[in-house]
Order: sequence, then structure tokens, then C-alpha cells
Amino acid sequence: MTVDSIGTVLNPSSGTATAQNTIQQEDFIRLFLSQLQFQDPMEPLDNREFLAQLAQFSNLEQSRQTSQNTEGMLAMESASQALALLDRDVEVQNAGVASSGTVTAVRFTPTGPDLTVQTASGQVLVNIRLSQISLVKP
Repeated sequence: MTVDSIGTVLNPSSGTATAQNTIQQEDFIRLFLSQLQFQDPMEPLDNREFLAQLAQFSNLEQSRQTSQNTEGMLAMESASQALALLDRDVEVQNAGVASSGTVTAVRFTPTGPDLTVQTASGQVLVNIRLSQISLVKP
């Protein structure tokens, strides 16, 4: 899940490439068990190599958990930023055009919060991402 914040640049391809290049825990265990099953009985796996692979897997699992926790924290921060913008005057970059208005609603979607901004002329801008907010007025 990609997480936007105020003023960030959208990069829609970043989340999909990461998901395709990861190995799951079950895949690693299957690969490791196959390695043990088909090893040469005359030259068994060295204990040091075995322990090194287990330690490396443990480090990878901890990194994965840290990444998940960080992603969760970023999602909460994004939600917090969106809620803090309710009833605030903002400047929005929408299709290359800058518009000013007041944030009137926040909708939470699987991809992150979407804002609704009402301009001074009464126009309602929907599905505004946090990354499209260029200025929050006092």
C-alpha cells in the first residue's frame, strides 16, 4: 500500500514492483527443505552454512515485520493528516490547475484518504489526495 502525505509526488508503480520481487516465508521454508532433502549424502551441508542461512532468514523476517509496522504507522499518519485538514483552507493542484478551498470531507479508501474540497465559487472537488495539497492556509 502506498501512503501519500501532504506535498509528496505520486509514484503509482512503486508498490506493485515491490510486491512481485518478494519471497514469502513459506517459499523460503520449502526451498530450504528441498535443499536439505536433495543434498549430497557424501558431502552434507556444513553446520555453519545451515546456521548462517537460518540467521539470514531470521533477519529477513524481522525486516519484513519492521516494514509492515512502518507501513501501518505511515497509514495512521496519513489518516491523521487528512483529519487535521477538515474545515481548513487549502490550495490544491488538480490537473495542473491550482484551486483554493475548504476541506469539507474525508473519505478513507484502501489506497488512502480522499478529500473533498469546496472552492469559494461553490465548486466541489472530490477524490483529492494528500499529495495534491500544496498549501495549508492558517
